[in-house]
Amino acid sequence: MTSLIEGIWHILFYVCMSKMEIVYVYTKKRSEFGRQCNFSDRPAELHVDILPDISLAANFTVRDPCNVTVQCAEEMSEHEVNTERFESESRGINHVEGGWPKDLNPEDMEVTIRYRKKVEKDEHYQNTIMQIAGLMEHCCKQNNATDIYQEFFEEEDDEVVEESEEQPSAKTINVFRDPNEVKRTATSLCWHPDGNHKLAVAYSSLEFQRAPNDMSFDSYIWDIENPNKPEMTLKPVSPLVCLEYNPKDSHILVGGSYNGQIAYWDTRKGSQPAEMSTIEHSHRDPVYKVIWLQSKTGTDIFSASTDGQVLWWDIRKMSEPFERLVLDPSKKGNLDNALGAVSLEFETTMPTKFMVGTEQGLVVSCNRKAKTPAEKIVCTYSGHHGPIYALQRNPFFPKNFLTVADWTARIWSEDIKESSIMWTKYHMAHLLDGCWSPVRPSVFFTVKMDGTLDVWDILFKQNDPTLSLKVCDEALCSIRVQDNGRFLGCGSQLGTTTLLEVSAGLCTLQKNEKAMVSEMFERETKREKILEARHREMRLKERSRSEQSREDEGKEADGEESTEELVARAEREFFDIMEAEKKKEWNEERQREKEKGVCEEKDFQEEHETNGVSSFTRREISL
Repeated sequence: MTSLIEGIWHILFYVCMSKMEIVYVYTKKRSEFGRQCNFSDRPAELHVDILPDISLAANFTVRDPCNVTVQCAEEMSEHEVNTERFESESRGINHVEGGWPKDLNPEDMEVTIRYRKKVEKDEHYQNTIMQIAGLMEHCCKQNNATDIYQEFFEEEDDEVVEESEEQPSAKTINVFRDPNEVKRTATSLCWHPDGNHKLAVAYSSLEFQRAPNDMSFDSYIWDIENPNKPEMTLKPVSPLVCLEYNPKDSHILVGGSYNGQIAYWDTRKGSQPAEMSTIEHSHRDPVYKVIWLQSKTGTDIFSASTDGQVLWWDIRKMSEPFERLVLDPSKKGNLDNALGAVSLEFETTMPTKFMVGTEQGLVVSCNRKAKTPAEKIVCTYSGHHGPIYALQRNPFFPKNFLTVADWTARIWSEDIKESSIMWTKYHMAHLLDGCWSPVRPSVFFTVKMDGTLDVWDILFKQNDPTLSLKVCDEALCSIRVQDNGRFLGCGSQLGTTTLLEVSAGLCTLQKNEKAMVSEMFERETKREKILEARHREMRLKERSRSEQSREDEGKEADGEESTEELVARAEREFFDIMEAEKKKEWNEERQREKEKGVCEEKDFQEEHETNGVSSFTRREISL
């Protein structure tokens, strides 16, 4: 019994020991490790050299043939790594003048000059300057000898680009997503004017009365190299529909709000607006476009809205606009009949002219310096069936401008008002925005409701886009191209802004491209002028015909003829027709007799000439 109990205890002990983890840590002092190993680089040394022994060859038998199996497959291993996400944060630094002693006032010029002279007399200062001057002189001589930034084969590179058969392409560089839970549409994009390393995006929901209560009003400025977090947040009182950088001061932005107010920000002062327009003097509808004017102060802007007004502002005094224009086509200034403005175009080379794209599909050309409000509306261009979402002049040929609306994009000439000179085919999806390339006069971009970006090169082909790229699944609502033409941003309905880079062929000016595009525009303009003149002539004929028929109807309405008069007039017309037919038949019969007599005369002369008779008079022949 005792041995049985001892056996059970041994079994339990081994079971418990097998389930326990026994860990013992051995410790050792640093001094007991011995001398530290020091490794160094040295050439190879030969320790043993075993020479071949010819006598050992007799112990081996030569096998012929010899079959050897070799496995050529590589040994593969698979590893999985889950890296930790790295979030970068941009920080700024403000440098101020420093380096002066504490007891010295840097604002006192006399004290600073005295201290500077004292330092300049110091021997250590002079030795240091002499050493630095030697290095500086060496660098300056290097720069004068060789320009490291000079491109020696620039012309050859251009020719290679022109002659290369590189297929047009575009690749995604970055994606900036709306950081809020309730996604909003990226309605407007604007590139930073200095360096183009920042992108300002305006977010809003344009679905009337469908915006959720917890929707954010914020818009953001993104660093194009950091898609994780926006560099700055703009906090308006109402969602921004449009946003524009000041080309003269990159710290200032102006935005148009959904409630019709205009606000501007100074990024040095924070996220809140520096100043806003008052509601009673602002637009009544969302502000779809705002543009900076070319002025000496660089503070003038003008805005357009679907309430039918174009307002001019000075951001130094935003209490009320200093000028106003009502887009009434009847030129009476009636706001009830005004056309709603959706897009706006202003070219700095034409400071007095601007153009407005309307909800009704008309382009209104205006002259700001006209004396009366009625004279400010110069003319209209019609051809679209819906709101004109994009309107832009060609940067190389300002007389020609691009419009994007309904299912087409059209190119117009200022001289032709009846129709456009060129247009794309009708697409299956609506076009929502578009713009010209700033570096190539023949290239423009359009975005569609199905999430497709189309790149058009009218010199290459006019019927289809040169490149069609599916950017996302939702609708693309806005597009903006960088000044160098290489990068472009596309804003979607769910607030995703995609940064794309196009191939070199689409952003490099081709040889003789300006001349060829100019010739194409002139040719198409001339063709449309001929067609317009022909249509005008046909309309005049149709109008005169309708007026004649109206006069005839009026005469008939004035007095109806009696039955006897109608019969007498019919008889006269009948006898006149019969007389004319008789005269016609008599003239034809007489003509045939003359032709027959001439033929007989010729035959008789030929017959007698063969018999030796030289000639006869007409009378003798007839006898």
